[in-house]
Amino acid sequence: MSQSDIQKVRESVKQQCGSRVMIQLDRGRNKVDIQEGTIQEAYPSVFTILVNDESSENPPQLLSFSYTDIITKDIRMKLC
Repeated sequence: MSQSDIQKVRESVKQQCGSRVMIQLDRGRNKVDIQEGTIQEAYPSVFTILVNDESSENPPQLLSFSYTDIITKDIRMKLC
């Protein structure tokens, strides 16, 4: 994992700010969480996704991830 890889991911996420995405979170031990949200902000080290689960009474959650989470495939994102 080089600095240029992180820079490419950072630029890609920054371009997608405001877009709806489906995220697949690897929670370990064969546990996978799939949620939909909107990319809110892209900071130098992390980016945030606002997840609003409309099917339940849970309040909206603001999740933050590092760009290395994408490179190491701890999370996978797909545009909706």
